[in-house]
Amino acid sequence: MKTKEFKTIATKYKTIFFDAFGVLKNHKGIIPGIERTFEFLDEKGINYFVVTNDSSRGPEGLADGYIRRGIKNITPDKIISSGMLARDWLSLKVKEGVVAYLGTGDSAHYIETAGLETLPIRDIDLDDIDHIKCLVFLDDEGFDWNQDINKVINLLRKRNMPVVVANTDIHYPVSKNDVAVAIGGISDLVEEVLGKKFIRFGKPDAQMFMFAYERACEVKPLKRNEILMVGDTLYTDIIGGNKFGMDTALVLSGNTLPDMAKVRISGSGIIPNYICESAIIS
Repeated sequence: MKTKEFKTIATKYKTIFFDAFGVLKNHKGIIPGIERTFEFLDEKGINYFVVTNDSSRGPEGLADGYIRRGIKNITPDKIISSGMLARDWLSLKVKEGVVAYLGTGDSAHYIETAGLETLPIRDIDLDDIDHIKCLVFLDDEGFDWNQDINKVINLLRKRNMPVVVANTDIHYPVSKNDVAVAIGGISDLVEEVLGKKFIRFGKPDAQMFMFAYERACEVKPLKRNEILMVGDTLYTDIIGGNKFGMDTALVLSGNTLPDMAKVRISGSGIIPNYICESAIIS
């Protein structure tokens, strides 16, 4: 299977969308050398955004994680998170009342900036739930997996309310070969138990790509084929970009390992425009 140097394809586009985990960072932290990619793009006048399903923190918190690790180019205005779509939905659909959430205190940023009161699942009294208007799945950390997931299930058995999933990822890598369950996988489990369907935001849905596209066009007018989506996962980044009409580049630095890439592409029928070892520009 032939791969291309990322540098040779990056200059063909006016804007590049990068997935975060597996492209810019991994279980060890920032992928060494990725900072040179953003220096190169700035030199060439190519715009870029981090388009991520990570709703663990707000844009400022996510950007700070890159800045503290030496990538000062990724400022909050460069972050486009699925949590931002969830926040906009909450602003439109939930006018008042308490919104319960599963996740860390930092992830509650998306509810708070919608002007709503937040309540972590762990603090809910299941005998006093009439004031809770909505539930949001935000992050796979910050709660007791056994007790709090059971509490979510029983809350939704007792009270009918909208449920929002702000990160559709099923799993994420925690080492070179191992993965952990992400909040999308947890919400799948709860849906299955309850026999209900939740409202979901994030890749590969077209709404996420439209949101990112509109943000990019605010900087400078673009056609969809002038944007490259760079990701490590066929079923979110690549199929989502393909469906939206963007060119796509699969990198082999995350979920899709080099020795499995050909089999997964052939078996899924999801075909990226390019395959690169990584997004690093040397």
